[in-house]
Amino acid sequence: MSGEAWFTVLPDGDAGLAAARALRPLATRVVDHDSGRPWLLGSWPDGWVKTSRAGAARLAVIGRCPVTAGALAVGLRRVRKAEDAEYAVRGLAGSFHVVASVGRRVRVRGSASGTRRVFHTRVGGATLAADRSAVLARLTEADVDERQLAVHLLSSPPLHPLDRTCVWQGVHALRSHDCLLIEADGRARAQQWWRAPEPVVPAAEGAHAVRRALEAAVRSCTSDGGTISSDLSGGLDSTSLCFLAAREPARLVTFRWASRDPDNDDPAWAGRAASRLPAAEHVVVGNADAPSWYSGITDAIVPTEEPGPWVRDAVRLATLARSMTGRGSRLHMMGVGGDELFTAFPSHLHDYIRSDPLAAVGRLRRQCAFQRTRLWPVVRGLADRSTYDQWLTAWADGLTGAPPPSRQQLAEFSVDWGTRQDMPSWATPDAVHAVRHRLCRAASAGTPPLARQRGQHAAVLSVLAGGYGVRQLGHVMSRHGLEYAAPFLDDGVVEAALAVRVAERLAPDRYKPVLAGAMRGIVPEAVLARSTKGEYSAEFHTGLRRNRAALLELFDDSLLARAGLIDTDVLRARLLGVHPDPNALRDLDATVGCEVWLRSRPGRTAVTTGGPS
Repeated sequence: MSGEAWFTVLPDGDAGLAAARALRPLATRVVDHDSGRPWLLGSWPDGWVKTSRAGAARLAVIGRCPVTAGALAVGLRRVRKAEDAEYAVRGLAGSFHVVASVGRRVRVRGSASGTRRVFHTRVGGATLAADRSAVLARLTEADVDERQLAVHLLSSPPLHPLDRTCVWQGVHALRSHDCLLIEADGRARAQQWWRAPEPVVPAAEGAHAVRRALEAAVRSCTSDGGTISSDLSGGLDSTSLCFLAAREPARLVTFRWASRDPDNDDPAWAGRAASRLPAAEHVVVGNADAPSWYSGITDAIVPTEEPGPWVRDAVRLATLARSMTGRGSRLHMMGVGGDELFTAFPSHLHDYIRSDPLAAVGRLRRQCAFQRTRLWPVVRGLADRSTYDQWLTAWADGLTGAPPPSRQQLAEFSVDWGTRQDMPSWATPDAVHAVRHRLCRAASAGTPPLARQRGQHAAVLSVLAGGYGVRQLGHVMSRHGLEYAAPFLDDGVVEAALAVRVAERLAPDRYKPVLAGAMRGIVPEAVLARSTKGEYSAEFHTGLRRNRAALLELFDDSLLARAGLIDTDVLRARLLGVHPDPNALRDLDATVGCEVWLRSRPGRTAVTTGGPS
């Protein structure tokens, strides 16, 4: 596994011994059940896996968590069965997996945001779990499933409800909000361990909880001392992380790319924040030294176990890692999660109009005016009472073709369960059919939304999107020797932020009022006063202009086309067109990610074909 950290979880029975024998040549570490059978096998650095025992029970916390074995042991004494494992870790800060072995039953779960995930497969009649799907794929010699690659063309990484399978045949992704219970005989079942809190907490009260959770999350990044680094883009999210980190004993280095857009005010706000952080070292990479989007795309190698749109930034990520590790950083923080947690998505108006009609109407008028959207189509959307499975069916029916006028008007302002993304225009009918089949299957199975209210569902969906992306970036950066962290997506912060009333996450006269309230007294008022957000279409246009020829070359002999998933003639025509709005090529990054990922497979692992599954 090229030195990357990974682990597998085995049942406490003879059924798991065959898998253990197959894994031992790959693993450098092993932790046993009380029975002496292998429990955890993998490869990881010192301190990454923290274990404790109480009698025959075993507990492991794997990842970023400043907890001691002694503290874990205290919590473990309250655990009587594997299902009780949450009692032992309640209140812990950080981002981590939890694995318990109690009474010959095993329980494993990741994080609520999806930054830590669990995959499973069957080996020798037993269920085996792991944090990396590629480990299980290598163990079972699994081929790539082209139907799941089609899903990645729609959204990469795939989001609820398309996120339960992965690109490897026979390997399954556990839903982030579920844990896996593995019996001694190797049987397993999923069980929900986390659900979004009801958003009932007033903003003022919620801000205090967010502050405590964020302080603990950042402290989990700085607790080992030394040097850490953080983005300081000028936005409120990364700025908050920097000021929190500056209060801790670790040395802080901040990082920022210069903007290619002279109208972007991010640099000015970043400069103001940096001037208030004199003890930190501030690094700004100018445009002359900064790689553009899609740089080196024909030579890119994807080290992740599944495709991802981050490939667009592969050279930029390598540049960031070299710059930060060269200054001694062991961990880099990013602000992903701030937008997801501290803004209210338009769909919240569907709930708000029913709980506070007068306030909702005023907010609706302001938002329509701001986004230059006609009021009447939005009002029609507010009257809609479709269930989530009905919405999924409608999405499946409208995966291709030009959206109807109402959808064009609501493209950026939908009060529905979500935005119905279209398959890219270069997707083949077979690719569209594969995705439509999976959406229809999810609808017919009665897949529930992620939360009862549409606004809360949208927030949780967005958190998962951020979490899955950060997980991939973490794998990429670990190859460069730099741990990646997104404190906003730690479970404690997610819980505190999502408990706030959805409508109060938005205020007509304040930007991100809950986060601003949480950071008052930590971030200077002059910095908290920002009410704008940077825009990065200039980066898209520059990257496309400089690397259009390389992108065309990438698809000259496309593996996606060989698999019957894309029409390269259509894609080439789009790449050669004029695109004043980056949204015209919003699907490009996912398609590029899939193509480069396929090209990066050792021996170009076979792509399977077949009917819908």
